[in-house]
Amino acid sequence: MRSGILAADSAYKAIVAEGKGEDAPVVLSDYEEAFKNSQIYKELHEVRNIRPSFHTGLGIWGGMAWAGLDSMILKGRVPFTFQHKDPDHSMMEPASMHKPIDYPKPDGEITFDILTSVSRTGTNHAENQPVHLRLADSSVEIATNLPVFAGPEQKFCPAGVYEYVDDDARPGHKRFQINSQNCIHCKTCDIKDPSQNINWTVPEGGDGPQYVDT
Repeated sequence: MRSGILAADSAYKAIVAEGKGEDAPVVLSDYEEAFKNSQIYKELHEVRNIRPSFHTGLGIWGGMAWAGLDSMILKGRVPFTFQHKDPDHSMMEPASMHKPIDYPKPDGEITFDILTSVSRTGTNHAENQPVHLRLADSSVEIATNLPVFAGPEQKFCPAGVYEYVDDDARPGHKRFQINSQNCIHCKTCDIKDPSQNINWTVPEGGDGPQYVDT
């Protein structure tokens, strides 16, 4: 929320105070500086090494020890930054290497089905808005992700946006379907897609989840 406020302030300054945007794109040149001078940057900088520490020679137990030391005492005041060795999407293994997980059905008390969970987010998008979920190559999901990774999109998406459904035009085959209306903008698909074929873009302003106290 705070980063959004900073972005809005920067946009207002560029458009209203400086009169930009009439004949050229608006560049929020002072947003990065405002972000680095904010409390958000300070908080994120303090914890930058916690998660990556588990992917170093420290291992899981050493990572846990470092996480405690860094978050409770050091507060990120070290002259180095751990790095993840590989991008998240490259760590996905072929489905043939694993056994399918038989998840219990939602009980409606502690666990809930996807449609119920999505309805509680208040998610809504205008039907005629520009598409914000885009495929670089529309054939990749069916050609690679489904046969090799068993269609991971329909598993890692928490809102049921992606489905492999029967292709009426080609009996016996599947087609990849995107239910963008359900999207809650977690951006998991953009990060986790093993083929890096899905591109999540910023949706039309004001649309998306509308969380309220329930």
